[in-house]
Amino acid sequence: MSAASATPEGALQGRVVLVTGACGGLGRAVALACARAGATPVLLGRRSRKLEQLADAIENAGGEALLYPLDLEGAAPDDYAELASRLREGPGRLDGLVHCAADFAGLTPLEHTDPAAFARSLHVDLTARWWLSQACLPLLRASDAGTLVFAIDPAPCTAPAYWGGYGIAQHGLEALVAMLDAENASTPLRVRALRPGPMRTPLRARAYAAEGDRLARDPARYADDCIGLLASP
Repeated sequence: MSAASATPEGALQGRVVLVTGACGGLGRAVALACARAGATPVLLGRRSRKLEQLADAIENAGGEALLYPLDLEGAAPDDYAELASRLREGPGRLDGLVHCAADFAGLTPLEHTDPAAFARSLHVDLTARWWLSQACLPLLRASDAGTLVFAIDPAPCTAPAYWGGYGIAQHGLEALVAMLDAENASTPLRVRALRPGPMRTPLRARAYAAEGDRLARDPARYADDCIGLLASP
C-alpha cells in the first residue's frame, strides 16, 4: 500500500493542524497527509513561495490550507502569541500541532562548531518548539482531540558523535515530551513523540552521502504514523 493510500480518509475531518517546517521533507509530507485525512493544515515556514506552492498542491487535490510565514530563528514569544491569537480569530480552533521544523548545518566536532550555528540549532530545534507550544496550549486544550506532536530524530542517540547543537536538542526534546506529558496527564491534551526512521531529506543529506545512504526512505512513509498519533484517542 502506498503512503498516500494509507492515510485514512476522514480520520481528521474538520480539524485544524498547525505544521511547522512545512516546506521541509517531513513537514510537507505531514501537511499533505493531514489534508488527505480531512484536516485543514496551517502551513508554517520561512519561505512564502514554497508555502504557496504547497497550498496550491493541497487545493488542487481538493483540500484546503492556511499559510503562516514565520522564521523560527528570529521569532520571539510575542510572535507566537500573535500566531495563537490569529488562529483563535480565524479558524477558531487548533486540534493539532506538529513540530517538523529543524536546523542542522552538518556533522562537525563540538570543538570546532561555530558558536552561532550551535546556538541557532538549539534554539530552532528546542527552544522555539517550546515557545510555540506554550502559546498554543490553551487552544489545544480547548479541543476535544488536542494533540501536540514533536518529531524527534533518533540518529543522534544511536550514533552521538558530531551532531552538535542539533543532536543535543534531540535529547532535550525527549526530556521535554516526557515532562510535558507527565504535567498534562490529568488533562485532555495528548503529547506525543514521532521518531521516524531515516528519510530522504536535505537535512539527512548533510550527514550522509546520498549515493551510499540505502536506509533512507520517502518521508511520506512516516507521515501516516503522524496521522495515527493525531487521530488516536
